Amino acid sequence: MPTDCISYSETNYFSNLILDYLDQKEELASFYNRFPEIDNFKDQINEKEKNFSVESRKVLVESLHKQYNGFEVSEATLANIESLSKSTTFTITTGHQLNLFTGPLYFLYKIISVINLTKLLKKEYPSHDFVPVYWMATEDHDFDEINYFNLNGKKFQWNSSEKGASIDAVGYLSTAGLDEVFKLFSAEIGGGSAADKLKSLFQEAYLAHENLTDATRYLANELFKEYGLVIIGAQQPELKKMFIPYVENELVKQHSYKHTEKKTEELANLGYNVQVNPREINLFYLNNGYRERIIKRDGKFYVHEKKIEWSKEDILSELHENPQHFSSNVMMRPLYQEVILPNLCYIGGGGELAYWLELKDYFEAENVPFPILLLRNSALLQSEKQQEKRTKLDISNKELFLQQHELINRKVRKISNIDIDFSPQKEHLVKQFQEMYDLAEKTDKSFLGAVKAQEVKQLKGLQNLEKRLLKAQKRKLKEEVSRIAELQNQLFPNQSLQERQTNFSEWYAEYGNELIEMLLNTLNPLEQNFKIITFGTK
Repeated sequence: MPTDCISYSETNYFSNLILDYLDQKEELASFYNRFPEIDNFKDQINEKEKNFSVESRKVLVESLHKQYNGFEVSEATLANIESLSKSTTFTITTGHQLNLFTGPLYFLYKIISVINLTKLLKKEYPSHDFVPVYWMATEDHDFDEINYFNLNGKKFQWNSSEKGASIDAVGYLSTAGLDEVFKLFSAEIGGGSAADKLKSLFQEAYLAHENLTDATRYLANELFKEYGLVIIGAQQPELKKMFIPYVENELVKQHSYKHTEKKTEELANLGYNVQVNPREINLFYLNNGYRERIIKRDGKFYVHEKKIEWSKEDILSELHENPQHFSSNVMMRPLYQEVILPNLCYIGGGGELAYWLELKDYFEAENVPFPILLLRNSALLQSEKQQEKRTKLDISNKELFLQQHELINRKVRKISNIDIDFSPQKEHLVKQFQEMYDLAEKTDKSFLGAVKAQEVKQLKGLQNLEKRLLKAQKRKLKEEVSRIAELQNQLFPNQSLQERQTNFSEWYAEYGNELIEMLLNTLNPLEQNFKIITFGTK
C-alpha cells in the first residue's frame, strides 16, 4: 500500500506549542517528564513500577472483570486484564469521548497508536508486558460534541429526548431514539458484506444496549478485541475510592489550581495559547442525573445551581461514603487516570497534549509519575483514483494541505500561459519610492506623508490589477479550477482534516476489517509525521 508523509508543520493544522514540543524546544523542557523515544521508556518503567502498588493492581483487575461482565471477551483482552495483576505489566492509554459510532476517523488512529506502541515496547523490553487501554470519557457532559457522525458528506445526528441530555454525564444516557439513526444509516451505507457488518455493529451496539457506555464498549471491543484492547470506564466506586486522597487535597487545599497556575502562566508568557484555565476547585458533583461544579465560598461548599451545601467535615464525609459522586474535570482527570492505571504513556491529539503540558508540577506535588506524552498518529486516506487525479493536476502532497484559495491561485499561476505575479513590479515600485523618500528627507520632511500615501495607493492599484487578472484567468481555466476544488473537497471535507470529519464507516464499507489491518501495518506511533495513505481498488 503506497504511503507518503509530510511534516506536521507543513500541514498548517497543528499549533506552535505542539510543533515546538515535537522539536523538543529547550523552553518547553520543564513542561514534560520524558520525550517519547523508545529508550526513554526504561526509566519510565522503573519510576512507575516503584509507584504503583500490588493492591492497586488487584482493585483494577477486579473492576475490569466486573465491567466486562456480559460482554464477549477475547482471549487476548482477557490475558491482558489478568496480566495487569503482575508488577511487570504496564499500560499505554488513550482517551476519547463516547462519540456516536466512534465519531471522526481519528478515533481509529488513537486506538491503533496505543496497540502499535505496546508491540514496539514488547519488542524492546521483552521481560515486561504492555497493555493497550481505551479510557472511555463516560462522565463527560458535552452531548452536542458526540451526538453525530459524518458519512458521505451527510450528518447523522441523534436527538436524544432524555431530559438534561446536554448536561448529564453522557455515559449514563439511554440509547433510546437511536433506531431512527440506524434506519437512515442503513439506507445510506448500502449493501455488501462490509456494509452488512457495519449495520450489525450499529444495531448490536446501540439498539441492544441500554446506555451509551455499554454501547461504546461493545463497539470498540468488536473492532479491536483481537488485538487485546482493554476498555475502561472509570466511574466505578472501587476505582473512585483509590482517588479519595487526591480529591481531599483538591477540596481542602485546591491542589490542582495552586500547582497548575504557574505552568499555565509560563506557557502564556512564552506566547502559546493556553488550552485550559484551571478553576479554584476542578471537581463536579455527579448524582441523580446531573453533573455540576463544586464551588467553595466562605468556608463552605456548594453545587452550582443546586440547593446543596456542605461544611468541610460534611463534604469529606460524603466523599468517603460516596466517592463515585465526585467527578474530575479536564484538569484532574489525567491525575485520576495515572492513579488507577500502571500507565507509562498517554497518547492524544494536539489539543489534549496541550493541557497535559500544564500539569507536570501538579503531578509532582501529588507524588504521581508524569507519563510520557505522545502525539497520536495522523493520516490522510485517499483512493488510487484520487491519487491519479492529484498526479494529473500536478498537485504535491504538501500543496493539498493549503487553503483552497491559495492552492487554486498557485495552480492557476503555474498552468497559465501568462505570468500573473506582480512581485517584480511591486519591488521595483518600492525601490522608486525609496528614492522619493530620500528626496523628501533632504528637502522638506512634511512631504514624507504624501509620498507614503502615494506609495500605498499605487501598490494597492497593482494588487487590485493582479487580482482582477487572476480572476479572469480562473474563469478561462474554469474546468481545471473545478477539478482542483473537487479533489480537495473530497479529501478535506468542510475544508478541514479528513480525520476530524469523516467516520470510519465510509472506508470500512469498501475495505472491511482490512482497513484496520492496513492501518495497523502502516502507522508507527513513534514516527512523528503526517501520513498520506493510498488504498487500492478492491
